[in-house]
Amino acid sequence: MQIKFETQVNKIGSSVADFLGEKILILFDENAPTELSDYCLSITVNDVDNEIKVGDILQIGNNKYNITSVGDAVEKNLTSLGHITLKFDGSEDPELPGTLYLEDTEIHEINQGDIIRIYS
Repeated sequence: MQIKFETQVNKIGSSVADFLGEKILILFDENAPTELSDYCLSITVNDVDNEIKVGDILQIGNNKYNITSVGDAVEKNLTSLGHITLKFDGSEDPELPGTLYLEDTEIHEINQGDIIRIYS
């Protein structure tokens, strides 16, 4: 297993659940604008160690999700802002540059303190 990115969920915004029906999670570092922070999982910014690719795994806590496509700006945005969108719709064509697309599945419960990891 090669870990490409790892961080922790520091805070769960009060409105994160609003997007679960659309199968979306938003990650942002602790410096997210106030009007956005309620909709985000607040994380610590860390470097991405290697290219994130289709077929890699995103793990949140004990739950694993297959990556189906990667927007062009995902790695840059994770490293600089800690800000990307996770979309669980199984898309194989990355429509938005700052979005990481994952298998079409239910998003399992996320807890403060959970580790988020991307690996191959």
